[in-house]
Amino acid sequence: MRSRAFVWCMMWWGILWSAQVFALDPLATTDSAQPAQSTANLKVANRTVITFRASLLGETPTLRARRANVVIGEALDSNDELSVSIDPIQDSYMVLLGGRRAFIVTPGDVDPLEYSSVMQAAQGAADKLRQVVAETQEARSLHLILVDVLACAVATALYLALLWGLGYLRRKLLGWLPAMMKRHAQALKVGETPLVEAHFLYPLISRALRVLSWVLVALFSYQWLSFVLSRFPYTRPWGESLNSYLLDVAAYLFHSIVGAIPGLGIALAIFFIARGAVAFSRRLLKRLAAPGTVSWLNHETLQPTTRLTSIAIWLFALAMAYPYLPGAGTDAFKGLSVLLGLMISLGASSVVGQAAAGLILTYTHTLRPGEFVRIGEHEGTVTELGTFTTRIRTGLGEMLTIPNSMITGAVTKNYSRTVKGPGYVVDTTVTIGYDTPWRQIEAMLLEAALRTPGVLADPAPQVFQIALSDFYPEYRLVAQAIPSQPRPRAELLTMLHANIQDVFNEYGVQIMSPHYAFDPRQAKLVPKEEWFSEPAKKHDNT
Repeated sequence: MRSRAFVWCMMWWGILWSAQVFALDPLATTDSAQPAQSTANLKVANRTVITFRASLLGETPTLRARRANVVIGEALDSNDELSVSIDPIQDSYMVLLGGRRAFIVTPGDVDPLEYSSVMQAAQGAADKLRQVVAETQEARSLHLILVDVLACAVATALYLALLWGLGYLRRKLLGWLPAMMKRHAQALKVGETPLVEAHFLYPLISRALRVLSWVLVALFSYQWLSFVLSRFPYTRPWGESLNSYLLDVAAYLFHSIVGAIPGLGIALAIFFIARGAVAFSRRLLKRLAAPGTVSWLNHETLQPTTRLTSIAIWLFALAMAYPYLPGAGTDAFKGLSVLLGLMISLGASSVVGQAAAGLILTYTHTLRPGEFVRIGEHEGTVTELGTFTTRIRTGLGEMLTIPNSMITGAVTKNYSRTVKGPGYVVDTTVTIGYDTPWRQIEAMLLEAALRTPGVLADPAPQVFQIALSDFYPEYRLVAQAIPSQPRPRAELLTMLHANIQDVFNEYGVQIMSPHYAFDPRQAKLVPKEEWFSEPAKKHDNT
């Protein structure tokens, strides 16, 4: 009682002395009005008791922490039984250690994130100070230190045993894995074809086991270190921080997973609805593609229309489910969205143009697979009409891949669209001088066409005079042929040109292609007896 009365007297004396000083100094202000310039942690025996955030009676937080540390150290150096208590002082609380003032907790020292009142902050600081007193007494006990050392030795032995057992289990699993994988791989077959190749799967599983073993080693090491540090008074705060950090991470992951379940449920419901809508639209479009239902929807446009409808439904579902996905509101998710949008805007302009050109070709029916076309300087049979490119096969065996944007920007000649029945249109052009009767030229061209195998007599070939140039008229022979593949067409066109040369040689008419410059002294003709000069050989079909 005498010590407590002495403390109260000293406290009131300090308050009166401070009041006189502040009354004499007109520039002095109250501590409550003085803003805290810094913070200082009161750390005793490696444990933080309280963080001072405000000045008190002219003392900065650093000076307060230093004075409190000296008082607590002197009290701990004594062998007396120390008790910790708190006494209220107006709106503050004084923490006593063995009857001596250790420090004062003011309203400015309260951390609003940790405590809600000054009393709670003082009580928390007192509890930590009691723990410091108990740990100091524990550190001075040889018996307790030996018990802690024995516990650490047992924990270390258990830790090493777990590491050895983990390595032993991993080696055993790697030894059993080939035979087990081979047995199960033989069982998983479709007919005679195995679904899983064991020699490809073994490296993947072995790496997965290695990663899992290292994760377990790290977890065991973390737990061993936290246990060893928690056994000794000085390092106990470090061990407690390790344990609390691991528990905080586990709690954060657990709460994040639990909190994400409702959003995932809504997202899954949206995706299931989108899946049903895709199936419904597929069946509906298939019915609308029946003849006589919708003019623009047929068997050619059904597949791209179904694909576009499915893509639109899934994109709409993704936009609806995006806010409910875990992490959708985080800065990382937003940054990833911005990055993807930037990549698409910079690199997908040509892709979008090609896709739009492919849709134009599909819905305008410009090309169909199997048709013989000429696109710019390229001629061949359409083998595939894709979203971004179109493939044609030429008569020389070449496979050309042409971008769809190039097709929409060029003149396309379709030799298979206007024919009568199967086949395609074949044509060629010759130029003959004005001194040759045009009726004779037309008759010779028709005769050459009828001599060519594959050229149809019905519809009959036709000859058109397409130009009257300065030195010669131009004649175009147009006929319909049966073969629709590129190679037979090239062979047919070769035979047609050969027959035209033979017929014109038989009737003594000189071909002026490619250009007429002047009349030669002698006509450029090949006598029939020289048609098969060496090394040429006469064929049965000529």
